[in-house]
Amino acid sequence: MKKRKTEKLLEILSGQPVIPVLRIDRIADAVPLTRALAKGGLPAVEITLRTPDALDAIRLVVDEVPEAIVGAGTILTGKDFAGAAVAGAQFIVSPGTTQELLDAATRSEVPFLPGAVTPSEVMAMRDEGYEILKFFPAEQAGGAAFLKSLASPLPSVRFCPTGGISPKNAADYLSLPNVVCIGGSWVAPDAELAAGNWQAVEELAREAAKLARR
Repeated sequence: MKKRKTEKLLEILSGQPVIPVLRIDRIADAVPLTRALAKGGLPAVEITLRTPDALDAIRLVVDEVPEAIVGAGTILTGKDFAGAAVAGAQFIVSPGTTQELLDAATRSEVPFLPGAVTPSEVMAMRDEGYEILKFFPAEQAGGAAFLKSLASPLPSVRFCPTGGISPKNAADYLSLPNVVCIGGSWVAPDAELAAGNWQAVEELAREAAKLARR
């Protein structure tokens, strides 16, 4: 089952160069925001569990935006994992990894993108059967140069780096052979969300969808 989940996760992440990382402060924003992102070419999104309405937002988007592929991020506990899966999340993302999360992932059919930064963490996740990992916080942990240095000794592992990535440095990551996609919040700026400027979000998504990968 783990191989099947890996293939499903790879299909989602390789479908677009940027995965929008979203913080939903107002539940009313969830549907128009994800619709705008999907229309701009970024249907797969990560809704983070950083607000009280996050799980409700996931449910709402799953129900009302069929073109979206909804992931749940900032998953810290087994309870978080189970709640996100019940809400309908199609993939689950954690900033780091614990045994509790690994156990929850084993019990679930939802693909899991666990976080790892150091070579030891990456090797441990590889031993658990995970070949696609989140690299967070990317810029603070060494950035594209650090990820590039992992490509030769750990060629079977690919990453979705997130944290501090913007249009200014996105190409540095996307050019690496071990990066499948990047996560970014710049496609959904707070100011545009506050104003309900979904056209601006759609345009930002369209620009991000055109970013080239190696």
